[in-house]
Amino acid sequence: MKHLQKIFLVLITASLFNACNTTEPPSNQTLTLKLEDVSCTEAWIQLTTNNLQLPTTINILKNNTVAQTFSLSKSDTLLYIDSLLPNQTYKILATMQPPVPMGYNNASNEISVTTMDTTSHNFTWQTFTFGDAGAGSSTLYDVTIIDENNIWAVGEIYMLDSLGRPDPNAYNAVHWDGTKWELKRIGGVGGWPCHTVFAFSTNNVWFEGNIHWDGSRYSVHMNGWPLLPNGDGWRVNKMWGTSSSDLYAVGNNGNIAHWDGGKWTKIESGTTLPINDIWGINYNEDTKVFAVASNIYQFEDKKILSISSSGVSGISNTGLPMDLGSTWCSIIYKTYVGGDGLYVKYYNKNYWSRIILPTYFIFSIRGNGLNDLTVCGGLGYVGHFNGSTWINYLGNGINEIQGNYYASAIKGNKFAAVGGEVGGKAVAIIGTR
Repeated sequence: MKHLQKIFLVLITASLFNACNTTEPPSNQTLTLKLEDVSCTEAWIQLTTNNLQLPTTINILKNNTVAQTFSLSKSDTLLYIDSLLPNQTYKILATMQPPVPMGYNNASNEISVTTMDTTSHNFTWQTFTFGDAGAGSSTLYDVTIIDENNIWAVGEIYMLDSLGRPDPNAYNAVHWDGTKWELKRIGGVGGWPCHTVFAFSTNNVWFEGNIHWDGSRYSVHMNGWPLLPNGDGWRVNKMWGTSSSDLYAVGNNGNIAHWDGGKWTKIESGTTLPINDIWGINYNEDTKVFAVASNIYQFEDKKILSISSSGVSGISNTGLPMDLGSTWCSIIYKTYVGGDGLYVKYYNKNYWSRIILPTYFIFSIRGNGLNDLTVCGGLGYVGHFNGSTWINYLGNGINEIQGNYYASAIKGNKFAAVGGEVGGKAVAIIGTR
């Protein structure tokens, strides 16, 4: 009996040892799909694998029809699906091609993808001019829309005084109240050109980087301001931010500065080119900012900069012209750049593709989203993308000017662009949809 008990104990011990060392069978869910973002005609989907031997061949089914077939070599892959229709719902599924390993599920979870609807191209336009002939060449350089009854534009506006002489105390801003424009001198002083404005709300407007308007008074925030005063050839070209404690200013000589609500910090850009524009998004709890650096019309060099908490890095400029004026994005997967043409770059591509538009220089790109994008530029060119098609308003509601629109803004159904005519007056247009 004792001998049998020993054998029985050995068998139990061996069974426990084998149970502890048995490899668990793979999970049935080997392919997982997650919708990341969508436009009117495109979808970005994350494909994740679990316990799957790679490479393997994957089919992507759209409404039960194979739309893509590719060899999967990474456990996490961003899928790009295009040629969709606006305002439609699609069922997307991923499957492995046979042979499928024993114990594995052949298919992923099925996800529903609803594309964005298009927006209306139907704007009605008003045109306004500022400045007196003989007083100087007036120009507006930037514009921001708070709401349909609250628009700020900045620049240099020269008027004649009561005796018909050029007034040395020039205006440097105009404000739209829903009915009319009012000439303004920022800080009550004026006499100097203002190049940029950015607004978070009615009582939170920033001018020229470090001048703040709270709705009743102006204040200057110079704490740590790393940019030298006027006279050294530097100027602030554009601003962008998420709040008054997260604001960026960019300008000539490759200068970038960040305001955290209490102080300014200089960010080394790695270039001495003028940085003409900046725009960004919040991505994975981090601010992702894109800036364009280029000597417009000087055919020297160009850079696309990506700014985040980890610093400044360059993005491939393959396919871009030398002259760049603007950038814009609303999602991480698709970025626009304008200049000598309009270009788009996708997150998983290393090159920029040109969008076929009339051949005008693009000074500004701004949008409400991927289905409501505006551009403006040379000779009064203004265009709109509704998520599916482009329209050119030049000669179709907007007249050509002997000058340029340098900046644009869109919010809701209100659009504005500003600029100036060569040797003449500042110009602003307002479109209402």
